[in-house]
Amino acid sequence: MKLLLRILLSAIAVVILSKILPNVYVDTYFTAIIVAIVLSLLNFIVKPILVILTLPVTILTLGLFLLIINAIIILLASNLIDGFRVDGVLWAILFSLCLSFLQSIFFSLLNDDKQ
Repeated sequence: MKLLLRILLSAIAVVILSKILPNVYVDTYFTAIIVAIVLSLLNFIVKPILVILTLPVTILTLGLFLLIINAIIILLASNLIDGFRVDGVLWAILFSLCLSFLQSIFFSLLNDDKQ
């Protein structure tokens, strides 16, 4: 149940960001749910591999290269999903930062309801 709520909150965040950011496009709400699922799967499977492979660069840049890894994950999701498009690496980085910010707000609201 909690996983389903997290996916729906992530989909809401994707829709909000597609309305705010000019170079991020999501066709439908169903596509936003698919984007949330694919991003969570890519973060679970592909991101740890990329982090390990780029560990020296990440250490040299004091962790800032993780922003590029997040952008790569988002651009990969953009290539995998037909109704989702992000135009450029800079927009993917901005989308990643804003998505993380919105998810942290939404997930904190989800955790506050339990107390």
